[in-house]
Amino acid sequence: MSSTSEARRDEIIALVQSQGKVKVSDLSEKYNVSEVSIRKDLEILEAEGHLSRIHGGAVGMNKLYLSMDLTERFKTNAPAKKAVAELAAKFVNDNDTIMMNAGTTMAYVLRALRGKKNINSVTKSGQNATEAALYPTFNVILLGGELDSKYQFVHGRDAIHQLENYHATKCIISVDGISADSGLTLYYSNEAELARKMMDSSDMTIVVADSSKLGKNVFSRITGAEKADVLITNRSNNTDELLKLRELGIEIKEA
Repeated sequence: MSSTSEARRDEIIALVQSQGKVKVSDLSEKYNVSEVSIRKDLEILEAEGHLSRIHGGAVGMNKLYLSMDLTERFKTNAPAKKAVAELAAKFVNDNDTIMMNAGTTMAYVLRALRGKKNINSVTKSGQNATEAALYPTFNVILLGGELDSKYQFVHGRDAIHQLENYHATKCIISVDGISADSGLTLYYSNEAELARKMMDSSDMTIVVADSSKLGKNVFSRITGAEKADVLITNRSNNTDELLKLRELGIEIKEA
């Protein structure tokens, strides 16, 4: 069996998502190409955030990501997250009020915003609130509620009720999956309702998601993808999904 390198990589993504793990030797035989070529494919796919290479093959990111602590997640796919964050910062103006959910991509967005002036930041992330409080031109509101000690974010009815008192010009939200068919999704159900409330309380919603999140449908649905005004991602071969998202009226920017 043979294929173009782009089509082969798309199939490898599907295989690693369905099987959880692939071997270089098996892929070399399946596609009738050298193991060197397969290793190059895996290197590219790892850089795009689709998988993680291991000795003799690769494993999918979903299982790994769920088991990581906050520090490990911060390092995962860092170049893509940083590029996406820097582009997202261009949508924020001085004097904006922004709502931000938790997630390591949000930490990169926050750092990209540090040159902005008089930013009011409403966040559910304890870690990001602590860092933003060090920025002299930021005013920081940390929502109160039940605390997820592992990932340092708050959730629950108290946080949702508190949000009813606020309005933002921009909501910048990080998701674990975005699909034209399935919408915006997160791994943890206790995050979804609060993220939805942030979107409803803002004039504009900017979704930040590296290309590994495109076409994914994970556990808990926030809302339909059409509720996003802008999607900021890094360059991807998933052109079909991007086209479907554009057809929903979403402005897409690729870092």
